[in-house]
Amino acid sequence: MKKADVIIIGSGIAALQLARRLQDFLHVMIITKKNRFNSNSYMAQGGVAAAISSDDSIDLHVKDTIIAGNEHGNHSAIYGLVSDGKKVVQQLVHDGMNFDRKEDGSLSLGMEGAHSIQRILHAGGDQTGKHLIHFLMKTLTKVQFVENEMAFSVIKDKEDRCIGVKTKDAQNRVHHYLGSHVVIATGGIGGLYAASSNDSTVLGDGMAMAYLAGARLIDMEFIQFHPTLLYINRETKGLISEAVRGEGAHLMNHHGRRIMDGVHPQLELAPRHIVAQQIFLERQKGNEVFLDIRTIKDFQEKFPSITQLCQEHAISIEEGLLPVSPGCHFMMGGIAIDEVGQTNVKGLFAIGEAACTTVHGANRLASNSLLEGLVFGERLADYLKSVGKTHEVTSSYIETKKPQEVRRFPFRVEALKENMMNYVGIIRSEEKLQQHNHWLQELNQELIDTLDPFKQEDIQKYFMWLVGSLISKAALLRTESRGGHIRSDFPEEQQEWYQKRIIHECENNVMRVYFDEQNQIKIYA
Repeated sequence: MKKADVIIIGSGIAALQLARRLQDFLHVMIITKKNRFNSNSYMAQGGVAAAISSDDSIDLHVKDTIIAGNEHGNHSAIYGLVSDGKKVVQQLVHDGMNFDRKEDGSLSLGMEGAHSIQRILHAGGDQTGKHLIHFLMKTLTKVQFVENEMAFSVIKDKEDRCIGVKTKDAQNRVHHYLGSHVVIATGGIGGLYAASSNDSTVLGDGMAMAYLAGARLIDMEFIQFHPTLLYINRETKGLISEAVRGEGAHLMNHHGRRIMDGVHPQLELAPRHIVAQQIFLERQKGNEVFLDIRTIKDFQEKFPSITQLCQEHAISIEEGLLPVSPGCHFMMGGIAIDEVGQTNVKGLFAIGEAACTTVHGANRLASNSLLEGLVFGERLADYLKSVGKTHEVTSSYIETKKPQEVRRFPFRVEALKENMMNYVGIIRSEEKLQQHNHWLQELNQELIDTLDPFKQEDIQKYFMWLVGSLISKAALLRTESRGGHIRSDFPEEQQEWYQKRIIHECENNVMRVYFDEQNQIKIYA
C-alpha cells in the first residue's frame, strides 16, 4: 500500500503541467500504463493556439473556437480557456520553453484550419508535443513516477469519497495507491477505432474508470476525425499535421482534381470535420486522395517528423504527393468536470482529453488541445494548493463488493475497432448504429462489480466495450448532424438540439442516460 497527496493517472501535457505546479507543495505521484512518454501529447505535431500577437485578440480566438465547435461549446468556458491560455503560454515562454522563432527573434506563429489569423506556436517544426513534454519532464524534480501499471478501479471510502486507485502490473498483480486527491488524465479514445492518430495505449481507460465510479460522462458522440493520416496499403501509418495545409498544401484525387473546391470558403483550412467528411466521400467514390505538398518550400526542414514518417514507408517527399485518409483523432466529450477539474465524485478530478470541459463544443479548433491541457493543469494545481490535504487517508477502507465469476469477453479487439470505424465512424446512420448497439449488447449485458480477478487484457477489453457502448448510444440518440457527429439520415443541425447534452451515469450498476437542456436534467432511460 503506497500513499501520495495527489495521484495523477496519465503522463500527457495536462498531467505534467499539474505535477509541475504542485510538486513544491504536495507529494505528487504519476501512474502510467506504459512508460512516461506514451501519450498523445508526446505525439502532437500541431502546436499551441494562443492570442499573443499584436494583431490578434482574445475575442477573435473565442469566436473562432465557438464557430469551429458548431455553437455547442460553453461560451463562458471558452472565454476562460482563451484568456487563461494566453497567460499560461506567455509564462511558458518566460520559463524557457523553446518555441520556434523567426530570424528576427520573434515567435513564429502558424496558421491552421478554422483559425482566422496566425496564432499557432510550434516547437521543432512538427514536434511541438515532444518538445513540450521534454521541457515539462525536466522540471519534475520531486514527482514520483509509477510506470507499466494499468489503473483499473477507483477506491472509495464509506462516505463514497475517492481515496485512491487500484492498478495491475504486467504479471496481473493488484497494487493499491491511496491519496487525498485522484486525477484522471489518461487521454481520449482513439484506440477504439481501426484508423487512429493516437498512441496505442489510449483506449478510454480513464473514462471507463470514472463512469464505473459514478462520475458523469457527457458529449460522447462528438469525436473528431483528423482528415490527413498517411494511408498505405489500406492502413493508416501516422499523422500528417494540419500545419502542412496551413503552409499551403492542398488535397487532390488521383485524377488531379482539388476535392475542396466549392465545398467551403476556407478550402483545405475548413474545420476538420468538413475536410474529413469530404475525403471520406471522395474515397467512397473509389478515388485515391493525396496531399499535394509541392508548393511548400523547405518541407523537410519545416516538418522533420512527417519527413521521417514518409521515408520509413517509402513515400517520396520529392514527388510531393502524400496518400491520406481520415482517422480518429480527438474526443470532444468525456468526464464532466467544473472549471477546475472536479467531477461529481468527491476526491476525483479529471483534466486533459479524458475530461469534457465544454470548450471544444462539437468539433475542436486545431491546436486548442495542448492549450486546454496546460490551462486546466494550471487551474487544478492552484485549486489543490489552496485546499491542500482535505482529509487523512488511511488503509482502513473496506471492500464491500463481492467478487464475480471471472469470464472472458467473446470478441476480438480488432473486430471492435473495425466495427467502431464502420458503424460509429465519420458518417453514421440509425441503421448502422442500431446494428452496432445490438452487437455490443450481445457481447455483454451487465456491468461488473469488481475487476480485481480479471487479467489486464480482459479489463482492457471490458473498458473498450463499455466506452464503445456509451459512444454508440449517444450517437444514436442525437438525431442531427453537428460538428464531429455526422448522421446521413439527419444531415442538418436541429435547433431542438442546440446546447443540449447527453449525460451518461452509472447508478447502482445500471447504465442510465440523461439529457441536459439549459441546465435542466431529464431522464431518458
